[in-house]
Amino acid sequence: MQHLKSIRTGAACYLSVLPSLALLAVFSFLPMFMAFYNSFFEYEVGGARTWVGFDNYLDYIISDPTTAISFLNMAILTAITIAVRLSVPLIVAKLIHSLPHERHRYLYRLAFLIPSVVPGVAIQLIWGLLILGETGLVNSILESIGAGEFVRGWLSDPDTALLALACIGFPWITGFEVLIFYAGLSNIPESVHEAAALDAAVGVKKFLLIDIPLVLSQIKLIFMLVIIGGIQSFEFIFILTQGGPGFETYVPGLWMYDNAFSFQKMGYASSIGVVLFVIIMFFTVINMRYFRSAEELQEAS
Repeated sequence: MQHLKSIRTGAACYLSVLPSLALLAVFSFLPMFMAFYNSFFEYEVGGARTWVGFDNYLDYIISDPTTAISFLNMAILTAITIAVRLSVPLIVAKLIHSLPHERHRYLYRLAFLIPSVVPGVAIQLIWGLLILGETGLVNSILESIGAGEFVRGWLSDPDTALLALACIGFPWITGFEVLIFYAGLSNIPESVHEAAALDAAVGVKKFLLIDIPLVLSQIKLIFMLVIIGGIQSFEFIFILTQGGPGFETYVPGLWMYDNAFSFQKMGYASSIGVVLFVIIMFFTVINMRYFRSAEELQEAS
């Protein structure tokens, strides 16, 4: 009787999950499989499909003149983003966590979280028009300090466009990363802090040798999210530079978008999407297989 009751309870649990699984299959898995399928065809929306096999992939990887420069730009932007989002928010979270009063810690967490409600597009437009524009804040400051020779259109100059895009969001303190790192620091047992104090591990030494190893799980999470976002992202480039000047700020995601919705080359765009998917899966497997979290390090020891 008890066994039958367990079966019924399990069946009810699985049935309750089915609607969510069905929606996930229709709106996530099906488009993904369709992208794989469409990548082997040449076609426009509403037009006839022509089987081309792996030609789309070969053209993109071997013949497309944008491939090398777009992947280089993507790698540079992603590397800069990894460096700042794994360091600056962690330092800020540590500073907040070190405050003596919980009320003050709460107020600072709230202060860093409030900017997250501002739409990303608005922030990008503010940076593009009011800060990095030809009459923006950066150029105004340069002129006011007598460094007018450095004034330029930061997003229109080929020498500075990519770096200017990387600087958007300075000082790169986002509420999400701060809260994630703060949660990791809060989960460190008090006994660890007491042992560190006995061993004279305080200040920067404690932060480097104790705090960072114990928030590796959070670092691992943020690292992977930044990798995925860096490979997929193109919206802010589309808004601010459209990949220009020339191809100086082009990234694969923007080239995929242009091929799909500007050139109507849906099969070619699908092949670019599949290539990006494979790259993301590669980094995901590497991250899961070789980057060890704090819990895994504790189990190993």
